[in-house]
Amino acid sequence: MLTAVASARAILTSLHEVMASRSGAQAKLNRIVDVIGENLNSEVCSIYLLREGMLELFATRGLEQAAVHVTRLAVGEGLVGTIAQNIETLNLAEAAAHPDFAFRPETGEERFHSFAGVPIVRRQRAVGVVAVQHVDPRRYEEVEIEALQTVAMVLAELIANAELIDDEDVAGVPDHLTGPDRLKGQTLVKGLAVGQAVFHQPRVTIEHVVAEDTEAERQRVYRAFDKMREQIDRMASQAEFGVGGEHEEVLETYRMFAYDEGWSRRINEAIDSGLTAEAAIERVQQRTRMRMRQIDDPLLADRMHDLEDLSNRLLRIVSGQLGTAASLGLKGDAILIARNLGPAELLEYDRRRLKGVILEEGSLTAHVVIVARAMGIPVVGRVRALRGKVREGDTLLVDGDQGVIDVRPAPSLVEAFEARFAKNRERQAHYATMRDVEPITRDGQRITVMINAGLRDDMPMLPLTGADGIGLFRTEFQFLVSATMPQRERQQRLYRDVLDAAGDRPVVFRTVDIGGDKVLPYLRHNDGETEENPAMGWRALRVALERDGLLKVQARALIEAAAGRTLNVMFPMVTEPWEFDAAKAVFESQVAFLRKQKKVLPEAIRYGAMLEVPALAECLDMLAPRLSFLSIGTNDLTQFLFAADRAHPKLAERYDWLSPAILRFLARVVRDVAPHGTALTVCGEMGGRRLEALALLGLGITRLSITPAAVGPIKELIRTIDLGEIRNAMAGWLREPHADMRSVVAQWASAQGIDCD
Repeated sequence: MLTAVASARAILTSLHEVMASRSGAQAKLNRIVDVIGENLNSEVCSIYLLREGMLELFATRGLEQAAVHVTRLAVGEGLVGTIAQNIETLNLAEAAAHPDFAFRPETGEERFHSFAGVPIVRRQRAVGVVAVQHVDPRRYEEVEIEALQTVAMVLAELIANAELIDDEDVAGVPDHLTGPDRLKGQTLVKGLAVGQAVFHQPRVTIEHVVAEDTEAERQRVYRAFDKMREQIDRMASQAEFGVGGEHEEVLETYRMFAYDEGWSRRINEAIDSGLTAEAAIERVQQRTRMRMRQIDDPLLADRMHDLEDLSNRLLRIVSGQLGTAASLGLKGDAILIARNLGPAELLEYDRRRLKGVILEEGSLTAHVVIVARAMGIPVVGRVRALRGKVREGDTLLVDGDQGVIDVRPAPSLVEAFEARFAKNRERQAHYATMRDVEPITRDGQRITVMINAGLRDDMPMLPLTGADGIGLFRTEFQFLVSATMPQRERQQRLYRDVLDAAGDRPVVFRTVDIGGDKVLPYLRHNDGETEENPAMGWRALRVALERDGLLKVQARALIEAAAGRTLNVMFPMVTEPWEFDAAKAVFESQVAFLRKQKKVLPEAIRYGAMLEVPALAECLDMLAPRLSFLSIGTNDLTQFLFAADRAHPKLAERYDWLSPAILRFLARVVRDVAPHGTALTVCGEMGGRRLEALALLGLGITRLSITPAAVGPIKELIRTIDLGEIRNAMAGWLREPHADMRSVVAQWASAQGIDCD
């Protein structure tokens, strides 16, 4: 028996000669079945191609020639149809014993017992099948199956070039990739969206299969392996991956596969058989997929999925297609699909065409979700196995309200969805009418409603929503979207533009908050050491105080931008009073410097802090008198209070903003700050949800800074509330809290006729 390399090499050499000949496509196919049959010592070799939704016998050696272009099988019918439907290989010693066997008398195949077939795949779709048969009952050797897989790859290129199939025909795709499907996940950002599926990291389409220079292809793979291993090692050294637990296990598995000599040897053997580097990787990947289908152990199956993911990475490297879909540009209304995203990656996309995001992971308070909410983009997270259920270009209906995605929807469903879309627009139009309406409760209490922002493009939302100002301007967004550290002049221009756009409405600038999942590639901190928990590590004000040059530059830019106006500046993640004092001292030193330079200074500077770390609550009696304002960041506060990583998929829904622990903590902060007259604002995502906002008002909080899209709904809610009633109810609930406070608050709201949906 020939080795796998020699067998495939011999077949490829012959096929290369056939493809180079001037004969027509049918003559080439006729010659190809002879080549395969002769080299594999098989009595039958047949090629079926997809035409008009049916698998038609195009060429055969060993079956009746009269059956050519006569025998046709539906996708899913018979052994050939099963291979195409499932995009899988069959290797049977007794074909008739298989439950999907379908006898076709015109072929004369009744005397053949053994059968093996592999799909011919083009652009992730089965467009045909190549099969061999033998009189004697026997399973084909693995080397023969690998040779068939190699042939199938060459055939995919041949039939595409010869236009023997309709490249737009999807009938050869498995049913789970053609018919309508519904996927469920977790609502991260509410809203409705329609668009075409676009993968953040697009699949690589292999155009050339047969190698012209084997050694050159081998060197390409060697270089790709080196680069891939460097990437994996670099990932392991970066803080955002060094959180222990599952991330660590994934990286260790990646390392194991990346340095697996068996994997690289199999790819090299495929290259030796005459394949290009891309085709060799894909050939070995096909073998992996076959093994995945035979694995019942979910843990082992996950490990094989890891290898699949790593193979895709290697394929992108060797093909030079390293960019994301953002770098390629969106061609139309798009729904972005990714395992996870960083905020900077999301900001790279064209906001006019990006309509929705679907994540395999994700959590409510991840920074990418905050950015998406600010951009008004619906997000559904924790949707598993997306790549196995959605193809590039599929039509998707994203229901961010229910956490549901409809894939390849039927026309009737699209029509119903568009009707909902229209109602949603009507609702948004109604909320837009709240722009000039004062957020005053039924008992006459004026509530301050501001917006969160972070980009120059966010500023038009201020007049559109009628918000009272910007309660949180995230200055780090400018750093995230920049390839290099933004210079002082550039920062100053942004801050001045924001203040100009705000007019007489206040803007609270939060100093740069980097670290955690907001790592800047051009600013490595912590001496390159791996942090086991970056969310609770060297980030935000801790970084700014260590790198005082960073904070000094920002301080000067803010002070100069606010010349002649009031500057509101807030420090993030203050843990102890001395940190606030140190940060304020940096600003005051810049004020002194600019005064000496005869520069125009701000009319006043108001200093504030963010309460995100629970430890600060123990020092409010010391700190509050020094503050002009205090803002509660409920996103980070929740994860620190519960010791629950907000980006961890298993913890995403475990801890509730309306839990007794959160409500009691916030009530305590309100009580401790009140004697000092310090303005208290909630600027986390909690305030932008109607039921949670109702609870916050009940706690005595009268200042909210929320996403622009939530301003209308929250204003409407405020006008239906009697503040005295909700505060009395909340006082009772806090004295004897129920385990499910969410239901308690919701039932009370319903009884009062308050809509909190």
